[in-house]
Amino acid sequence: MPENWFLEKHTPYAGLSLAVTARLLDQRSAFQHIEVLECPEYGRVLLLDGCVMLTDRDEHVYHEMIVHPALLMHPDPRNVLIVGGGDGGSVREVLRHDTVQRVELVEIDEAVIETARRFFPALSAKLDEPRVSIHCEDGFAYLDGHQGQYDFIVVDSIDPVGEAAKLFTSAFYEKVKAALRPGGIAVFQTESPFYSTEVLAQVQEKLRSLFGHVAPYLAHIPTYPSGLWSFTFASDAINPRTAPLQREPAFLDELKYLTPELVRAAFVLPAYLRRRLGA
Repeated sequence: MPENWFLEKHTPYAGLSLAVTARLLDQRSAFQHIEVLECPEYGRVLLLDGCVMLTDRDEHVYHEMIVHPALLMHPDPRNVLIVGGGDGGSVREVLRHDTVQRVELVEIDEAVIETARRFFPALSAKLDEPRVSIHCEDGFAYLDGHQGQYDFIVVDSIDPVGEAAKLFTSAFYEKVKAALRPGGIAVFQTESPFYSTEVLAQVQEKLRSLFGHVAPYLAHIPTYPSGLWSFTFASDAINPRTAPLQREPAFLDELKYLTPELVRAAFVLPAYLRRRLGA
């Protein structure tokens, strides 16, 4: 048995434990503690402030699911904003769509981008594509000067603590809505629906006061708290529970998690969530 183990507590009584064969990076940026571990089960693991952000083995689930359901429902997505997501995974998935002409990545911590380039080259490779522009700025403030510019906004944030807490506020959601073009879609990561049900419920309430269609959806991500994760789709024009897919591009055959059938199934919630969210 390996002698070194990493433990992330998800509650005072439960968590995730991974065997560690090497610690590849341990540094503090201006914003957070950044670590990269080598683990025999999941490959390289990126930690921010002691929490798993991604692993080689299961990062594809998160990045495919935060991007593709919305982009497959939008009739003509061209301009995309990603708030957070400095690892490059969301950029990689957005650029699979030929209609996309411009991607703006707004990541507050440049050290996260540098870490991804160094330790996760396959994940971050698309950051250098001509369609991508990178802004190392506060996403909350960045939105103020970009009203009505985007067809799709991805809020690929960390948990609602510290600097990221303001990305879970009504003030931020108002900025997101103002930055969308007519017919636009926003998608937010909204935490574990099992351990953080109240956070998810609060997000739904805030978004429903702003958007005509708000729908949470789920994905299985083994290394995230409870193994179940939620995202929330918001739009005035598109109801994701009934909207058809506008296209089924050839790259869908290359994905590891998402399928056309799964897009629709992801919006079907278990009974405990339906009751709590009124969804």
